[in-house]
Order: sequence, then structure tokens, then C-alpha cells
Amino acid sequence: MAGLILPVLEQASGVLVMGVVLADIFLTVLYARIGTGLIADRVAHLTWAIFRAAADAVGQKRGAVLSFCGPVILIVYVLLWALGLTLGAGLIIHPALGVAVRASSGETPTDFMTALYAGGSSMAIVGASDFKPVTDSYRVLYLVNSLVGMSATSLVLTYVMQVYSALRQRNALGLKLHLLTGESADAAEFLARLGPQGQFSSGYTHLADLAESLSEMKEAHHFYPVLFYFRFRQPFYSVSAQVFVALDTVSLIRSGIGGRQAAWLKEAAAVDAIWRVAMLLVVTLETTFLRGDLPTPADVSSAESEAWRTRFAEAVRQLSSAGIEAMASEAGAELYLAQRARWQPHIARLAPLMAYHIDELKPGGDKRR
Repeated sequence: MAGLILPVLEQASGVLVMGVVLADIFLTVLYARIGTGLIADRVAHLTWAIFRAAADAVGQKRGAVLSFCGPVILIVYVLLWALGLTLGAGLIIHPALGVAVRASSGETPTDFMTALYAGGSSMAIVGASDFKPVTDSYRVLYLVNSLVGMSATSLVLTYVMQVYSALRQRNALGLKLHLLTGESADAAEFLARLGPQGQFSSGYTHLADLAESLSEMKEAHHFYPVLFYFRFRQPFYSVSAQVFVALDTVSLIRSGIGGRQAAWLKEAAAVDAIWRVAMLLVVTLETTFLRGDLPTPADVSSAESEAWRTRFAEAVRQLSSAGIEAMASEAGAELYLAQRARWQPHIARLAPLMAYHIDELKPGGDKRR
């Protein structure tokens, strides 16, 4: 009795393993929603944790070590899915070795490693293996395995190419913001370059492009959450840095620019879209990768409040020196503080998840890591 039950259980386990792996591929590659993966998301998080521990151990080379994490996660995905499908096929074929599946010549080995070889071969092209199905049911199995293997390979390769395409777009946005701020990560410098002498009409195109690029980046991270683990040594390539500049820019537009000439800018659709999509992006990533309930935002400390007030005063002087009419009033400062209190806590929690400190993202922050 046990001799009949064990093979059935082994084959049922093989079907289960293949089902879980295919479901994970479906949810990661085809369904493509952030936070829905069965195995891949957890493996990515574990791989990142390992890289974080290794990076902390090497000190100054920390950034270089972490930069390898994203590509390694993709390799782990491919190996995980390939080995999972091979294991499932091997479990299904193992009881049939020497009976329904036989060697092309000589005696058929019946050990499990042979079953893994036969199972892995069946995922490639029918007829390419040293082991042949001799019954109709196993011929169908080999055909199905071949179709599954070829389909999974095509999907995974396409997925990898799409991830790198999305990564290129994200990096292009980071570099664009870096250059538009004069390589300073300063939103005030960005505004001064967009509207010299208060002429924001031509610079508005950059704001519209920024809103569009942020929307594309938000959707890219929604479809390909593995993007989050691609870290570069230059902070301006990070999501946190890009969102920091975008939200600080909107905060300064709403609180620091005065005069009728630029009043329309505060109500412009692109400015509102930048705020909304940047907040949506940072909150989505924070809730997904922080893995737990978000802490209740703490009250702004007096030290933070004073630092933000100083920042506002410096930004107003910078805008004024560029010929832009700025609001150097207490009301403007209070509005800036209120705006910043809405977004800075999110970035302060998100940045450390990618091993950045929020001070690295601020104007004049340390860019060496």
C-alpha cells in the first residue's frame, strides 16, 4: 500500500511545486502589481538584507557593494524559477523512471538526480533529452513541460529587459533633475533656472515634463517593484532624492514666490500633478517596503522647524537674486513649514530603506557614499 501511496504523494508534491513557481512567475511578470509576489518579493527582501549586512562590514566600499544587489536579485529570480520548475518536473518524473520514462539506450537509472536531469531536460525541447517518454500520458507531460519551459524563459527574459528599460528612465530623470539644479540638489536653484527674472512661461515645460516623468516612474515601480533594490552610489539616482527635489520645488512655489506675474504658477496643473504623484510614489514605496504599520508622524521638533525656516530664508534670497519676486514674509515661512511637514517624514523613513540618510538628499548633502 505504501509503495503505491508514496509515488502519488511525490508526484502531487511536484505538481504543487510547479504550480507555486508558475503562480509566482504569473504574479511577478504578468500580473505585475507591487506587493503581490508569492516568493520573489520575499527573496528580494532577503537578498537586500544580506547585501546590507555585507555592505556594513566593508565600510567605505559600502556603496559599491550595494550597487550589485539589484542585478543579483534578477539572477536569483531566474535561478529560483528555473530550479523550482526543474524540481517539480523531477518529482513528477521520478516514480516513472524505468517504466513510463526510459533511457534512450541501456538500463534506466532510477535515482533522484537522474529524475532532476530528466525533468530539467523536459523543460527544454521535446526529444532533446537522453530520456524518452514511452506512454501517451508522459508524452503529453513532456510536451506540456516543454511549452511551460519555453514560455517561462521568454517571459522572464522580457521581464528583465523591461526592468532595465524602466531603470534607464528612472536614472534619466535623476540625472535631468541633477543638471537642472546645477548639480546642487537644490529646489531653489531649480526654480531660479526655470524662471529667471520671473519669466516662468518657458520653464513651465520642464515642470510639465517632470510631472509626466514622475508619473511614469511611479507606474514603473508599481509594475516592477524589484527596481527599488537597484541602488547607485550617487544619491541623485535614488527615488528619495528625486521626490525630495520635486516636493521641495512645489513647496517653494506655493510659499516662496510672490507677485501677479507668477501667481498662475501656484494653480498650474503640472505643479499640482507633481505634488500628487510624488506623494503617491513615496507613500506607496514606504508602505510596501517598510513591511509593517507606518509610525504615527511625530510632531516637528523645534530644531527641525528652525532648520526649515533657515532653509526657506536662504531659498527666498536665492530666488530674489535671480530676479524672481519672492515672499520673504512670516506667512510664507509658515506655509513652507506646513508643506514640508507633510512630506519630509515620509522621505526620512523611505531613504534609509535604501541605505541613504536624508541629509545626503538635501542641498549640499554628502554625495560620497
